[in-house]
Amino acid sequence: MQLFNKWIGAAFALLVSINAHAALEIVITDGVDTARPVAVVPFKWEGPGPAPSSISDVVVSDLRRSGMFNPIAELGMPEQPKVTSEMNLASWADTAVEAVVMGTVKPYGADQYLVGFELVDMVRAQMSAQNGPSSFSQEFILDSREAVISAKQFRQYGHRIADIIYEKLTGERGAFLTKIAYVVVEHGKPYPYQLMVADYDGYNETLLLRSKEPLMSPAWSPDGRKLAYVTFENRRSEIYIQDIYTQQRQKITSFEGINGSPKFSPDGRTLAVSLSKDGNPEVYLVDIATKRLTRITNHYAIDTEPYWAPDGKSLVFTSERGGRPQIYQVDLQSKRVQRLTFEGEWNLGGSITPDGRNLVMVNRTNGKYHIARLDLESRFMQVLTSTRLDESPSIAPNGSMIIYGTTHNGRQVLAAVSMDGRFKARLPAREGEVKAPAWSPFL
Repeated sequence: MQLFNKWIGAAFALLVSINAHAALEIVITDGVDTARPVAVVPFKWEGPGPAPSSISDVVVSDLRRSGMFNPIAELGMPEQPKVTSEMNLASWADTAVEAVVMGTVKPYGADQYLVGFELVDMVRAQMSAQNGPSSFSQEFILDSREAVISAKQFRQYGHRIADIIYEKLTGERGAFLTKIAYVVVEHGKPYPYQLMVADYDGYNETLLLRSKEPLMSPAWSPDGRKLAYVTFENRRSEIYIQDIYTQQRQKITSFEGINGSPKFSPDGRTLAVSLSKDGNPEVYLVDIATKRLTRITNHYAIDTEPYWAPDGKSLVFTSERGGRPQIYQVDLQSKRVQRLTFEGEWNLGGSITPDGRNLVMVNRTNGKYHIARLDLESRFMQVLTSTRLDESPSIAPNGSMIIYGTTHNGRQVLAAVSMDGRFKARLPAREGEVKAPAWSPFL
C-alpha cells in the first residue's frame, strides 16, 4: 500500500475527458437511516418531447451521499407540486420531511434551458399549521432561484442546487461542486499508472497523466487549478506541479533519495515536502517560484508527510522520533515541535480539518489500520472506520467527509466516511485499482 511503502521507503501528459459516466461507483454502506428526511420532487419538464436530463436525480444523489439527508422515495410523496403555490401543507403532515425541493425545466432557446427551483422549510410550515388553519406563506421559502443553462450543464447545476440546499439546511457550505484526484493502477497495461481527476462523485473523469512508473501523493493547489504529485517516470522520485487545464507542468524537486509528500501552503506559494537529500528524511519548504529550500526539521529520526495548518503558521508531520510513528506539530517561526498523538501503536498521515479543530490520521491499533479523528481541544480520539487496511485520508473542503484508500475484496478502492463516523460509502473503480485520493478545495 502506498502509505506503508512511503513509510518503509523513507520509510505526454494528455488531458482526455473520458465521458460523462462515473468511473467510480459510489455504494452507500451505512448511515442513511439516521439522516434527516427531505423530499426532492422530480422537476417538472415544461417542453415538447422527453426531458433532456434529470437535475433532481443529481440533487437526490448528492444529498444522500452527504450523509446528512435521506431523500424520501417518489412513491412516499403525498403530492408532486412544481411550485409552492400548488402545495397542500396538510398532505405533508405525516411525512416528517424537514424540507421540500421542487422545480421546473423549460426550453429557453437553442440548447438553452431555464431551470427554477424553490426550497421550502417544512418544519416552520407545519409549526404554523398547528396554530390553526393557514395558507402557504412566502416566509416558508428558504431559497428560490432561476438560471439559464445548456444541456451540458445539467449535472453541474444539479450540484449547485444541492450545495444551496445543504448550506440553507445546515449552515455550512456544500461541497458537491468539488473534484477529487486519485491514482488508478491497471497492471498489465503499457502505462499502468494513471493520475485522474473527476467530479467528487466520480463523473466526468479526466486523465491527467499516464506513466509506466508509479505515481503518488497528488495534492491540490488552493485555487483548484494545479496538482502537485510524485512521479518515478525517470526511475527516481521527483515532485512535479501540473496545471490540470493547460497540461503544463514543472519539476519542483529531483534530489538524490526521497522526494515525497508535497502539500501546497494555504497561499499557494510554497510546497511542504519530505526530502532525504542530506541523508535522513526531513521536512522542507520549497518556494515554488524560486525553488529556494528551507529546512524545517532536523532530527535523526524519519520526518515525513507534512500537512499545513489552515492558518499557514505550522505543519503537522509524521515522525518516529518517539520510537514509533506518531504525529507532531512544528511552529514555522519558532521551530518548536510538540507531539500530538499518543493512542495506539502508530499514528501517521495526519491532516487538519479546515476549521482547525480536528486532526484526521491513520491509526494502527492491534495491527489494524483505521481512519481516526482527534479533537485537538478535548484530545478525544475517535476511530471512524472498521476496515483493516485504510490509508491516505483526504478531507472535504467543508470538513464534513473524509475520502481514503482501503481494500475491498482483495482490491484497492476508495471509501468515504463522515467526520462523525456515522455515514460510510465505498467507491470502487470499474477497472483496475484506485488509491491516493485527494479532495479539491472549493471551486
